Amino acid sequence: MGSTANSSKSAARNYLTGDFDELAILTEHRFNFISVPDTCIFISLLLSAMASADLRAEMECSVCLNIYTDPVMLRCGDNFCRVCIDRVLDTQEGSGGYFCPVCREKFTNRPALHRNITLRNIMENFLSAQLDQEESGVFCTHCVDFPVPAVRSCLHCEVSLCDKHLRVHKKSPEHILTDLPLPMERRKCSIHKKILEYYCTEDDTCICVSCHLAGEHRGHQVETLDKASEKKKETLRNVLQKLLTKRKETEEKVQSLQEHRRKVEEKAAGDTERVTALFRDLRRRLEDLEKRVLRDISGRAERISISIRDLEIKKEELSRKMRHIEELCNMTDPLTVLQESDTGDLCDTEDGDNEDRERHEELLHDGGGLDVAGVLHTGLSDIITEVNEYFPIQEAADILMASNELQISYDRKTTSGSYLDQNHPETPERSQDDSQVLSSQSFYSGRHYWDVDVGGSDEWVVGMCYSSIERRGRKSEIGENNKSWGLDRSGNQYIVIHDSEEIHLPTNLSSNRVRIYLDYEAGRISFYDLCDPIQHLHTFTTTFTEPLHAGFNVLKGCIKIFGGEM
Repeated sequence: MGSTANSSKSAARNYLTGDFDELAILTEHRFNFISVPDTCIFISLLLSAMASADLRAEMECSVCLNIYTDPVMLRCGDNFCRVCIDRVLDTQEGSGGYFCPVCREKFTNRPALHRNITLRNIMENFLSAQLDQEESGVFCTHCVDFPVPAVRSCLHCEVSLCDKHLRVHKKSPEHILTDLPLPMERRKCSIHKKILEYYCTEDDTCICVSCHLAGEHRGHQVETLDKASEKKKETLRNVLQKLLTKRKETEEKVQSLQEHRRKVEEKAAGDTERVTALFRDLRRRLEDLEKRVLRDISGRAERISISIRDLEIKKEELSRKMRHIEELCNMTDPLTVLQESDTGDLCDTEDGDNEDRERHEELLHDGGGLDVAGVLHTGLSDIITEVNEYFPIQEAADILMASNELQISYDRKTTSGSYLDQNHPETPERSQDDSQVLSSQSFYSGRHYWDVDVGGSDEWVVGMCYSSIERRGRKSEIGENNKSWGLDRSGNQYIVIHDSEEIHLPTNLSSNRVRIYLDYEAGRISFYDLCDPIQHLHTFTTTFTEPLHAGFNVLKGCIKIFGGEM
């Protein structure tokens, strides 16, 4: 029976290799020389081999003899690669007709190519299965005639099993089956060729019993593979939990930035409309200013011309009066001279002479030109003032964000330390423990500044912080965390601080006024001493990820926000 079984397997192999002569000899007389069990083995192997061989044959293009690439079908039912059949039909063009290169069916016109979706899906599944087999490299130990991927391994028998042989394998406890069908050589000690059963915790490696008892790991602390595996899984679960936490934080940051982007886009839409209207208005105002300046320039000569004309008229009038007086003086009849009325009005009044003289002097000593720079400065200043109507200054501080240890002035511009509870309304955003106030307005784009008079206190911190800054404890103070940046004065010492890291400034302030400057897109927070000239103190540079608030901390005395713009 053993010889006939081997003959059965040989017959199946011959079918695969194409040795049909030997196959015919072995299978003649309708398997009369093969026992029934061996006949079943032969038929099973033969059918499997035929199925595999036939499937691959069905997926080979008859033109290029390779697996189909984008299979298409002619009307006759034969399949080809799209590129292959296109080339064949191109060569037939001009010959008076077309024909299928397999069945030779003729077509009057160039046949249409129909995409064979079914064949394409079968081909992709076949290639995927072939690729999986090649990548795993682990096949069933009992399938000797053709490779079948293994799904599990038996450590006791040292074999790998496919689905079929797994169903008939022994189920006793000593036959330990593993989920991952690793090649058996990877499960054996490279030195003693025995199954790896232990894990050396000192050398972090898997070992066999001989390594543990007599090898280089003798006396080392070892664990069973299951125990060591569970420990590693526990470590991996902890790592997974940390990764989940980080992913959640990342998702929250993404959501925060998405919300921030939405607000920026909404603000950008409004700003775009206002900027468009602003520049339209600016162009109109500049055109009006240009016309006014040009009108003033040309008007100066015109005013002089008017003065000349008035003086010419006055000169003619004076000449007429002079002639009349001369006639009176030349008269010999005294009665006629004395009877001439209103002789006192022949001369202008002194006031009129003074007015003409002042006007004449003004026109002569004006330099002959217009103060264009002065006119432009006045006109442009008026325009800039009106620009603020389009982009008004934001409120820098608001009582809604102030600590109960701070007293806020009625105009919300002055903040001072207080030992009395101010009973501000309870809100989650307000600082609870520190003498600190934040602006209710958050800033997520643009350039802004706040000018602060700090002369009323010698212990203060001013700066910027994220909306998510802590509201209680020391970590809620500006500069004592990674969410805020501050300029700090304590006595005669001045420092800039971020995430509790201090930088001492080399000089003290020359004035009692400081400026906080924010450029959100550039990622800069700068501090200036508002002396004459302005002195730069320090600049923090980073990438902002959240909206920012202006922050002010007063331990005693008071500070006042007196200026700022966007």
